[in-house]
Amino acid sequence: MRLFYVPGVCSISPNIVLREAGIPFKLDRIDLKAGKLTQAGEKYLSINPKGYVPALELDDGSILTEGAVMVQYIADLKPEAKLAPRPGTMERVRLQEWLNFIATELHKNFSPMYQPWAPDTFKAEWREKKVAPRLAHLDKSVEGRPFLMGDTFTVADAYAFYVLRAWQGPALKQDLAAWPNLQAYYKRLSERPSVVAAVASEA
Repeated sequence: MRLFYVPGVCSISPNIVLREAGIPFKLDRIDLKAGKLTQAGEKYLSINPKGYVPALELDDGSILTEGAVMVQYIADLKPEAKLAPRPGTMERVRLQEWLNFIATELHKNFSPMYQPWAPDTFKAEWREKKVAPRLAHLDKSVEGRPFLMGDTFTVADAYAFYVLRAWQGPALKQDLAAWPNLQAYYKRLSERPSVVAAVASEA
């Protein structure tokens, strides 16, 4: 398998999940300055016409896109790793509910705050009214338990790591001081061997 990535963005999530599953893979960094070329010099748009990462090239050459789908595919390749509940169960539906929440209510809700054309007053109000309530929900959900689904790390936690990392990163420069459960949760995730290795692989 080959994972196409850009450092510091959401491609860290399948990077983590592949390591958790113990599936061998290669990383291929997309060079945005060179016009979205792969390390092998391929045009990334010919691989993923959507133009963004992540994309995962499977062993048969087919391409998967959309991180929330990708991580479930990886989890189902290694069910013994228990990264996702069995398909068809209510627990799996709950996992999909979390992935959808993280993708649409957190990840995509960060987008306006990255835009240079957006006034600072707008960004501040967006953080307060749109993002903070969602982070508060996430904070409440990990109160008294180590992971989103309970005692077991799942692909939803890998995705949650990305959004919490991005929130505190150089672009947004926010913190988790208002959400002590999230602070502790993020620390747990950051110390997980798969997360440490995934972060190091992007350095």
